[in-house]
Amino acid sequence: MADDDDEEWLTPPKAAQLLHLKPKTLQEYRVSGTGPDFFKAGPGRNARVLYKRSDLTAWMAKFKFQSTSEYKK
Repeated sequence: MADDDDEEWLTPPKAAQLLHLKPKTLQEYRVSGTGPDFFKAGPGRNARVLYKRSDLTAWMAKFKFQSTSEYKK
C-alpha cells in the first residue's frame, strides 16, 4: 500500500476518467453522498476537490460481483 505522503491526488476530471464516468456523474455522487471519499483543498465552498487514487479503487471494489444474482436491489 502506498505511503500517504506518496499517494496520488486526482482532480475530478482525472478521477472520473479513471472510473470511466462523466465528471458530472462524479459531481452528482458527491452531492448525494454515494460516491468515493473526497477532500477539499482548503476551506469554503470553492475549495478544490481532490481524490486519492486508493479511495477511488476502494470505492470501486464495493461494486465487484461474480453474478448478476448478487446485485443489491
